[in-house]
Amino acid sequence: MNAIAALGLTFIMVLTCLDVVLRCFKSPIVGTYELVAFTGGVIIGFAVPMTSWARAHVYVDVLIQRLPEGRKNIVNISTRLMVIAFFVIASVHLFKHGFYLLKTHEVSPTLQLPFYPVVLGIAVACVLECLVMIADIIKIAGGTYE
Repeated sequence: MNAIAALGLTFIMVLTCLDVVLRCFKSPIVGTYELVAFTGGVIIGFAVPMTSWARAHVYVDVLIQRLPEGRKNIVNISTRLMVIAFFVIASVHLFKHGFYLLKTHEVSPTLQLPFYPVVLGIAVACVLECLVMIADIIKIAGGTYE
């Protein structure tokens, strides 16, 4: 999924640059806005699980560092449980909405691209994020978490 996100980022950079250049010649690429929006959703959704796994996100732990080890673990597990709750709710709603879009054949206005693959892809990414958080909880409980 991370590789797909990276390819998506490269795609929108190339597409945007090409569209800007072609606009100078009065020939913009039709549907650029839609393609960038769809791909942006894929990039963000697909990058979240790997970013969490690698702990590459920005976080502030000034207060947590001052806590004793046992309390640190309680705070870390509590926050992971909140993240799991959020992403379970998000994935359920995204799956429902994705299947609704599939059933109604909802498409984008210009290029007529279906919405449901992007929505369902992000729903799967939410499920994977839950698995990453469960793995973090196991590491914390086992004493192997940093």
